[in-house]
Amino acid sequence: MAAQPVNTATEATPRGGLPQMDTGTFPSQIFWLIVTFGLLFLVLWRITLPMIEGVIGDRRNRIDGDLGAAEKLRQQAAEALASYEAGLSGARSRAHQILDDNRKSINAELETQKAGAGAETQALVRQAEERIAADRARALGSLRPAAAEAAVAIVERLTGARVNSEEATKLIAEQQGAA
Repeated sequence: MAAQPVNTATEATPRGGLPQMDTGTFPSQIFWLIVTFGLLFLVLWRITLPMIEGVIGDRRNRIDGDLGAAEKLRQQAAEALASYEAGLSGARSRAHQILDDNRKSINAELETQKAGAGAETQALVRQAEERIAADRARALGSLRPAAAEAAVAIVERLTGARVNSEEATKLIAEQQGAA
């Protein structure tokens, strides 16, 4: 048998194997790996990372601005609450003062009305007592002649003697004065 010529190119690449595992292509693979990673590093370093840092900085500034605005709004809300509570307490104290003033004026008015009503009632009682005394005096004044006539009639009937009505009136007046 004759010796067959050996093809070194076909022997270096195994058939059915992975080409990246071919040790003959390692130097070019390593070169392109370094070039690719170098370009990737430059793109990331010069373009992508500054953009990411810009976005992060913008977000940080926006968050800081929002926190500052929120703090200002919180302070304004606290001031508004304090002024509201101060106004509310002032309104309460004014309402209590008005209530006390109204109470005092109503009590004073009631006292004056009570005093006026008491004086009016006493005057009416005095007038009624005077009318009663006058009516009593009138009744007694009209009773004396009637009593004198009745006494004259009784004496005349019981004793048959005629008594003068003036004498009977005089005796009745003496009896009332003694009583």
